[in-house]
Amino acid sequence: MRRIRFFSLPGILALTLVFVFIGPSMLLAHCDTMGGPVIQAAQKALETGNINLVLIWVQKKDESEIKAAFEKTLAVRKLSPAAKDLADMYFFETLVRIHRAGEGAPYTGLKPEGSDLGPVIPASDKALADGTAKALLKLLTDTVQENVQKHFKELLARKKYNENDVDAGRMFVKIYVIFTHYVEAIYESAKAPAEAHGGAGSTDVHK
Repeated sequence: MRRIRFFSLPGILALTLVFVFIGPSMLLAHCDTMGGPVIQAAQKALETGNINLVLIWVQKKDESEIKAAFEKTLAVRKLSPAAKDLADMYFFETLVRIHRAGEGAPYTGLKPEGSDLGPVIPASDKALADGTAKALLKLLTDTVQENVQKHFKELLARKKYNENDVDAGRMFVKIYVIFTHYVEAIYESAKAPAEAHGGAGSTDVHK
């Protein structure tokens, strides 16, 4: 008897990113990469001396810690090129750690630029940069359609069982239940507010 695997919902759950990418909560997936928006903001803040560029990535209660780390970094990075590199990395790590804590996520270190983020997050960032979600929507729609069609095809095949074959009937029921829960989750996820898909604390990042 073939083992039935409950498939994830990568396509439609990511659909909420169309809305969430305008806020910090969706960035849990790549806020800890060297090429991500948090580090980019930190780099610009250090070069310009404008701390407001990074304060938007942390909660208000964490501002004092970020400001202190920022001032230390600005002072140390003037000493030498080596000191600059060390000081910048200290600030990057401090900022990302506090940002992730505010989102209810653990800090596991900075990931190198170019880390595999899957297709959705890069597409979301590109949509934001381009000012259009057309390509992102196509990616999500194609993913949903492909997976629903695949699972529905399997369901139809299992429907053709001998009514006296109880094991086959149970297999059909199992796949039917999985499929209906799957499409129901797609629907509920798509119509849920964007905040419902954010990390813990995503609704109070700026408070």
